[in-house]
Amino acid sequence: MSGAGAPSTSSGAEGGEKIDGAGLRVLIIAGTWHDVITNGLIAGAERVLTASGASFETVRVPGSFELAVAAQAAFAGGADAVVALGVIIRGDTPHFEYVSAATTDGLTRVALDTGKPVGFGVLTLDDEQQGLDRAGLEGSKEDKGAEAADAALRTALVIKALRG
Repeated sequence: MSGAGAPSTSSGAEGGEKIDGAGLRVLIIAGTWHDVITNGLIAGAERVLTASGASFETVRVPGSFELAVAAQAAFAGGADAVVALGVIIRGDTPHFEYVSAATTDGLTRVALDTGKPVGFGVLTLDDEQQGLDRAGLEGSKEDKGAEAADAALRTALVIKALRG
């Protein structure tokens, strides 16, 4: 796993600069597969959003495939940013490749079609341990939920500034 070169985040864990998310409305959308990992991702995202002062809520969808359509609905409902969290673990069939590609492509399309940021916290893994290492849990090496929320906030603020 390579975390080398990653920027510091607003979570403060790496001494990152605090983000002022006051006035932003953010929706965390998370799949329901692999609850321990997903709940860790959600906790990390919620921690960053709380620290920023952004308004947020968390909703669950059945799986990663459904993240894109829920993100699209969130933006139609007025969200400024979405944090998409999911866990896809490789199995013995091509299902992994199809779901991973469709989820990534769908979330990218929603972000580009709406002009609003989607923080990408969808873990594509070879095994469960890789997810536990990235979930922001005690003993984890990374906190991808916090990173996705940080990216969504920072990008929402950049877009707001660019639009004046």
